[in-house]
Amino acid sequence: MPDLQDLFDRSARAAGATLYWTARTARLMVGVPDYETYVAHRRANHPQEPIMTYAEFFRERQQARYAVGKGRFRGCC
Repeated sequence: MPDLQDLFDRSARAAGATLYWTARTARLMVGVPDYETYVAHRRANHPQEPIMTYAEFFRERQQARYAVGKGRFRGCC
C-alpha cells in the first residue's frame, strides 16, 4: 500500500503541472506567448543581445497582435 505522504506528494506535483499547463494554454489562446520560453530562446540563440523585461515583452506582444502602435486598432482577425 502506498505511503500517504508519497501519495500526497504525487498529487501535489500533478496539480502543479496541471495548473502550469492550463495557464500556459490559456495565455497562448489569447495571444500572450510564454515569457519563460522567450527568455530561454534568447539565452540559447542570442546571448549577446539584451532580454526584454516581462512588461516590455507583454507590451511588444500586444502591439504586434493588435497593431495598436500603428495608429489604428486592427484587432486579432
